[in-house]
Amino acid sequence: MFKAIELEKAYNPRLFEDAIYQRWKDSGAFAPHGTGESFTIVIPPPNVTGVLHLGHGLNNSLQDIIIRFRRMRGEKTLWVPGTDHAGIATQNVVEKRLRAQGLSRQDLGREKFIEETWKVKTEHHKIISRQLARIGASVDWSRERFTLDEGLSKAVREVFVTLYERDLLYKGNYLVNWCCSCGTALSDDEVEHDESPGKMYHIRYPVAGEKDRFIEIATTRPETMLGDTAVAVHPGDPRYTDFVGKKLILPLTGREIPVVADTYVDKKFGTGAVKITPAHDPNDWELAKRHDLPAINILNPDGRLNGEVPEAYRGLTVQKARDAVVEDLKNGGFFIKDEDITHAVGHCYRCRTVIEPFLSEQWFVRMKPLAEKALESWRRGELVFYPRRWEHTYEHWLSGIRDWCISRQLWWGHRIPAWTCGDCRKTFVSRVDLSACPHCGSANITQDPDVLDTWFSSWLWPFTTLGWEDPSCRTGDYTAFYPTSALITAYDIIFFWVARMIMAGLEFTGKAPFRDIYIHGLIRDKKGRKMSKSLGNGLDPLELVDEFGADALKFTLAFMCAQGQDILIDKESFKLGSKFANKIWNASRYILMNLEGCSLAANPELAPVDRWIYSRLNGAAGYITEAFLSYRFNDAAQKAYEYFWNDFCDWYVEATKLSMKGGDDTERDRAVTVLLAVLAESLRLLHPLLPFVTEEIYGKLPGACKQNEEGNPEGLLINAEYPRYSDGRRDIHGEERFSFLQDLVRQIRTLRAECTIAPDKRLRCEVRTGGETSREKAAFLRENAGLVKLLAGLGDLLVAGAQAGVVDRAGGTSETAGPGKASAGAIVLAGQDYEARVYIAEAVNMTALAEKFRHNLERDKKYVSSLEAKISNPDFIKNAPPELVDGERRKLAEAKERTGTIEAYLRDMAGAKERE
Repeated sequence: MFKAIELEKAYNPRLFEDAIYQRWKDSGAFAPHGTGESFTIVIPPPNVTGVLHLGHGLNNSLQDIIIRFRRMRGEKTLWVPGTDHAGIATQNVVEKRLRAQGLSRQDLGREKFIEETWKVKTEHHKIISRQLARIGASVDWSRERFTLDEGLSKAVREVFVTLYERDLLYKGNYLVNWCCSCGTALSDDEVEHDESPGKMYHIRYPVAGEKDRFIEIATTRPETMLGDTAVAVHPGDPRYTDFVGKKLILPLTGREIPVVADTYVDKKFGTGAVKITPAHDPNDWELAKRHDLPAINILNPDGRLNGEVPEAYRGLTVQKARDAVVEDLKNGGFFIKDEDITHAVGHCYRCRTVIEPFLSEQWFVRMKPLAEKALESWRRGELVFYPRRWEHTYEHWLSGIRDWCISRQLWWGHRIPAWTCGDCRKTFVSRVDLSACPHCGSANITQDPDVLDTWFSSWLWPFTTLGWEDPSCRTGDYTAFYPTSALITAYDIIFFWVARMIMAGLEFTGKAPFRDIYIHGLIRDKKGRKMSKSLGNGLDPLELVDEFGADALKFTLAFMCAQGQDILIDKESFKLGSKFANKIWNASRYILMNLEGCSLAANPELAPVDRWIYSRLNGAAGYITEAFLSYRFNDAAQKAYEYFWNDFCDWYVEATKLSMKGGDDTERDRAVTVLLAVLAESLRLLHPLLPFVTEEIYGKLPGACKQNEEGNPEGLLINAEYPRYSDGRRDIHGEERFSFLQDLVRQIRTLRAECTIAPDKRLRCEVRTGGETSREKAAFLRENAGLVKLLAGLGDLLVAGAQAGVVDRAGGTSETAGPGKASAGAIVLAGQDYEARVYIAEAVNMTALAEKFRHNLERDKKYVSSLEAKISNPDFIKNAPPELVDGERRKLAEAKERTGTIEAYLRDMAGAKERE
């Protein structure tokens, strides 16, 4: 026999979340178990430069939901955690700290600087690990990796050398994106282009030997003219036919440069003549190679002009040089005009410094052969994007891919495994450190000072985290869990990371690293802006956890995460998840506190309402499972909410009060047994979305209600079986009959609300059923008369001329008009195949109520007219967003339905008055 089980009166996740997480961790629940197929996710490794933001909160919440769902399905589930060393970002953090002390990295030297950077890594890693635990990430901490750990470092070197051996890696002079602040090259994907105000400068380039003859060019960067080596025109442009082959005098330098013809030039753009600066523009670089033009680099690595320019400009920053050049052009008579424009300007993705195209010697990966394999894998159906539209982006990017600059002029990162001999000048790439030249034996050998792009280790993440680095050890996790199953990531790194991982996986393992690729949107504020420190609109996930709980964070983000859409959110949004978790808590608390004196019944018989809730639970399980399998997180969350709040709480729990409070001991035990079983299975259904609150409640259930199967000796919900859809539990007929009952109750409840009838006022109601199933529906209503009366607040219910339960609360018999008999003070409610007369005159002042309805009807008709005017306005339909138009149409339909209902009420009341 049970005793009442007390949950805290108020839902307070702070009281149990940390303890539950530690229990999961200590019990080994996060490690792979089960005998089913493996399901593996490798976490997109956060940078060790700071703390997790809400975007991380979203990404890790979605991964955790899928991992928990798959684990509960009995799959051998592994979620690998880890962090990224984040070369540029982390080095910037350390250098900023040094500058605050009046120091630079050069003052410390490379070895000491790296020691300081490891300290920053350790400091931030602890914070990140704590954050992941606080949001409930069920990662296998025993398998945590870091992109600079020993195993991954060995893998990175193996891949570098292998690429070199396969002629997929080379070193050469090339035009790169240069960040003067970070002092390093960047790949194309690390450059962010923003629309910025600027000027278009028009300049005369005189023709050599021909007085008063010139070509007008236009440029946004006049300082780069100091590195010009030609002017190009289109070969079909008649304006410049006789200029081709002639020489121009480059203003301010006196250098002669040729006029060349090339189809790259757009005749219709600007003046039709383009200055060619091969060392500082990628298009000019390609044109210069076609015409065998020299490239003059006018910049130092720090962004100041070098010795290739006239002395007056040497040592100036780009902006100061621009001002000086424009001033001198004006003084020299070369300046024509300038125009204000807005144009795209490239910025460093880390420090936001304007990027300078810069000619330097770098290491590159030949990407085209790798990209072709990645495209073929997708075409063979080995990769599936969710949503599918990202496949077109993937195809477009890989089809136009350029070689990847992988060297970075930094100290923090994987140092490039290449050595150059100071004597024979040969360069060697090696899997082991070299102390002597393999060619001439000289000890005068130095390692390349540069490090690899951070993404060079990240693109190997799916297989190197599982032990690929050592061929003799490619068993265990690598064999069991590779290829991984899914990747969940945001769309802003599809080029940085996703496509490159696919290329690396195919090149080095022969397999795509994952099949499912779920691309979610970005977190934005309610105005649609990205969250950032500068805007002050960011939300700290830990602050949200402190205020609302980890379940509220996870559920809200899942509920709002529709495929292919960004999430517009603010702090208030998380009340949604908090209220739902609170609802779960309060409903469970009510059930558990009413167990006093009850016992579990063996093989309890199911009442119609029990069969109905099991059918609804079964349907929800099927829908949510399908939604999880196709990464429709919002659909899964919304169905879970709808089932538990509406079906379970509002209907089923309320319905069981008949047996819990009015039945005998046998009936009460039967009802409690079924109710506890439904609650336990409902908690299993909700667990992936709200793991903490469901685990806490599940742990309070009587032991016999929980799953204590082999492999889950502690009866933890995290290891319990997820509800599976079964045709045998589907009861369509039962759901249809109960839907009829619900519709009747809802209409009566709505009427009570419209008439402001107090909850304790019991009404009389007559119901006539019709249609082909009239007798069946009438019988069902009689069988469940007590339930209808409880849920609708009725004292008497008469069905099709035969009274069912007409004994009033005082024990006397109420006089009730039979069906078809004119009745005063009744309002008729019409449903599908039924009509209900509800006698409200005994509970309200009919005259005052009629006046209220007339007032509301007048107000609502004005509202309908205003909506009709808006929707009939062609300008509104044309200019308003489609979702706004649809919303207004829904409002109109609802308003019309409401006015129709009130008009029907008034007709019934008028008819009743005539019959008095």
